[in-house]
Amino acid sequence: MDSPSGAFWSIITIAGPLLLGAVLLWALLRNRKAAPRDDARTEEATRELYDEEDRAHRGEGDNVP
Repeated sequence: MDSPSGAFWSIITIAGPLLLGAVLLWALLRNRKAAPRDDARTEEATRELYDEEDRAHRGEGDNVP
């Protein structure tokens, strides 16, 4: 390499794919499928929230004036 710009492109050519791989790995690990236990807990909490909202709309909730 006979110029500073050649060294720059060499670094980008090596670091770019490494950085891309690191970002893809991070995204895969962060967005992996939740455990069935977590899904069940989320579903139960959602049902409870919907039931609470239904009671509030029908005037059965404690928070309704």
